[in-house]
Amino acid sequence: MSPSRRSAQQELGSRIEAAGAALDRTDSVDHRDLVAAAEARSGRTRVRCVVDYLVILTAVLFHALVELVLKEITDCLERGETVKLSSFGSFVVRKKGQRIGRNPKTGKEVPISPRRVMVFKPSAILKQRINSGPDGTELNGN
Repeated sequence: MSPSRRSAQQELGSRIEAAGAALDRTDSVDHRDLVAAAEARSGRTRVRCVVDYLVILTAVLFHALVELVLKEITDCLERGETVKLSSFGSFVVRKKGQRIGRNPKTGKEVPISPRRVMVFKPSAILKQRINSGPDGTELNGN
């Protein structure tokens, strides 16, 4: 085995040990440690491990972004604000006052307390897309 290959393997081994030790200590682990550990465990090439790492990282970042957007929408709705999503529609919070309802089983009148409800209003673009066929033609024959 050539000296350069031996030193590369020693470096890889030390990175794997460092990654394991860092994980045991719950310290931070950088991407090089993760790629080296994946390469050692799976027997795959470093390039394949880097690609896998980037795919996983992209998925994690995308998930975090979606969660952030949904949390912001939820927070706005909790505050009673209208949320408009371009070309999709609007989420509107409406206040309903107290009213008298009827129990369908017994027929007895019961008070319904005031509350807030969320209503979705689709945009004209969304309505048009829903009502068109796969080729873009109107489904209702218009």
